[in-house]
Amino acid sequence: MKAVVNTSAGGTEVLEIQERPDTKPGLSQVRVRVVASALNRADISQRLGRYPAPPGWPQDIPGLEYSGEVDELGPDATMWKVGDRVMGIVGGGAHAEILCVHEQEVMPVPAALSLADAAAIPEVFLTAYDAIFVQLGASAGETLLIHAAGSGVGTAAIQLAKVAGIRTIGTSRSSEKLERAKELGLDEAIVAGENDWSSKVLAATNQKGVHGVLDLVGASYLQGNLECLAPRGRLVSVGLTSGASTTLDMRMLMRKRLTIVGTVLRSRPLEEKIALVARFSDRMLPLFDDGRLVPIVDSVCRFEDIRAAHERMESNETFGKVVLTWR
Repeated sequence: MKAVVNTSAGGTEVLEIQERPDTKPGLSQVRVRVVASALNRADISQRLGRYPAPPGWPQDIPGLEYSGEVDELGPDATMWKVGDRVMGIVGGGAHAEILCVHEQEVMPVPAALSLADAAAIPEVFLTAYDAIFVQLGASAGETLLIHAAGSGVGTAAIQLAKVAGIRTIGTSRSSEKLERAKELGLDEAIVAGENDWSSKVLAATNQKGVHGVLDLVGASYLQGNLECLAPRGRLVSVGLTSGASTTLDMRMLMRKRLTIVGTVLRSRPLEEKIALVARFSDRMLPLFDDGRLVPIVDSVCRFEDIRAAHERMESNETFGKVVLTWR
């Protein structure tokens, strides 16, 4: 099989397409002939040597999500049949032509979608769903602040919140991305300048603050997040693009009785991933068939152009997902 390989830690020049041995499905696994995958920030960090894959996954083949067709069943695998169109998340190795995964982690590709479009679903929609509904416990009538609203997770979060009756406020440094986010259902758009966005969020809520924050930025936004959260508000930290260390104002944390949750999907135990996939598949997957949820694709590249795809993501000009295809 062909696979994208990080030959060492470094820039895009370390990315190569190499031949690797085909893999065989194990107990309760299916083998997927991958047609498409997508890029995530974790792939960039892994290439730079900052984010190794969890144990049990290839350290030199990146890729956290896939779409394709089942082409072989492992022992005791009964949920799928050869030829089924499927998609899902993995701890690594999805940027290869063949991938073996546990059958209960697999999701069906919505009938209305191509495999390329489906590749833009698993990582961002599962991450956003888990952050909003599992970690934050957000519900109809609440207000959710979404940072990096034009990112893959941001665009998924806007849509998921909309179908759940949650008001959304989104930030981005790009007014163009915010205008596009409004088309997805974003209720209030705020251009994030230098440390001025928190006052704008408070103004948009009549100084009451938001009930929840989905933070994809990290350290530099922590103080502003605390300031614009309502009493007993909740913050979930999903991304660290601005850094991982900062000062925490514990007085504000205590006075407002705030909750801060950190989360990562990639390294969770298999059982937790299976439970999340089951919940998402039951409650949200049907909404792709009726158009209430839509995968947002920034661009589609051949795997042979993997270096250009990484450069596109690192430019921060993307809106939605960069999808990669083998055919």
